[in-house]
Amino acid sequence: MFGYIMINKPELKIREFEVYRSYYCGLCESLKRYGLLGRSMLTYDMTFLVMLLSDLYDMKEEQQCCRCMMHPVKKHCQRTSKAGDYCADMTILLSYHKCMDDWHDEKKLSRWFLAKLMEPKMKRVRAQYPEKAAFVEKKLNQLSIVESAKNTPIDKVAKIFGEIMGEIFSYQDDFWKEDLYKVGFYLGKFIYLMDAYEDIETDLKTGDYNPFRELCRTEGFDEQVLQLMMLMMGECTDAFERLPLVESAEILRNILYSGVWVRYEQVKNKRTNAEQKKEEQK
Repeated sequence: MFGYIMINKPELKIREFEVYRSYYCGLCESLKRYGLLGRSMLTYDMTFLVMLLSDLYDMKEEQQCCRCMMHPVKKHCQRTSKAGDYCADMTILLSYHKCMDDWHDEKKLSRWFLAKLMEPKMKRVRAQYPEKAAFVEKKLNQLSIVESAKNTPIDKVAKIFGEIMGEIFSYQDDFWKEDLYKVGFYLGKFIYLMDAYEDIETDLKTGDYNPFRELCRTEGFDEQVLQLMMLMMGECTDAFERLPLVESAEILRNILYSGVWVRYEQVKNKRTNAEQKKEEQK
């Protein structure tokens, strides 16, 4: 479900891309304490949150350039901070529940096995963030119930995942909590809808739940989805612009105003090409 909150690389300056990559590699380093399994859960989405929190709270960062398993030849710079450690913990929390969700919905044995491997790591996250862990688990249970109803309105379903991401983005209870929550909330809804949009054809074949199941049969489906996405990102950027960001502001704007739409176009083109192939085969 993750991987939609990305940069538009061609629109970034070389220096900006290097800064972005240093946060991405820094998050990977923070996940190192969870082993190779933890590092495999690295996402662009959480890199966005690391940069957002690091800038907003002006966190002390440690910078170093080193080689790693993924980059054994050339050294890469990485930035680590408390924000990276927090986002690493939240990555484990979300990844574990994603594996369990896949197991319950699709009975994928590989996902059950992966979740079992992650259980000791989850205990550490639960112990450190008991309220957030309980909230995420509660909301994911709600999401499962709502999705099983099949005919639940799109906004109601997306809202639950938005609440999960809103809680994750709310780093601490302070002056910025409300706007951080809103950024996470609307990004969460955007992610949920993008994932549903990308998977609609597969879900129609398998019979799995998809909030666009009925809407996809109507004329102008793609345009309606685009309007929903634009609404979500409009609300998200309104809250984002209220945050006093300095160092990473332009990179984060690249993601919210450009990168997410590059990813949207990729998904749309993928669906369009698949539909064209269907027509040619008839």
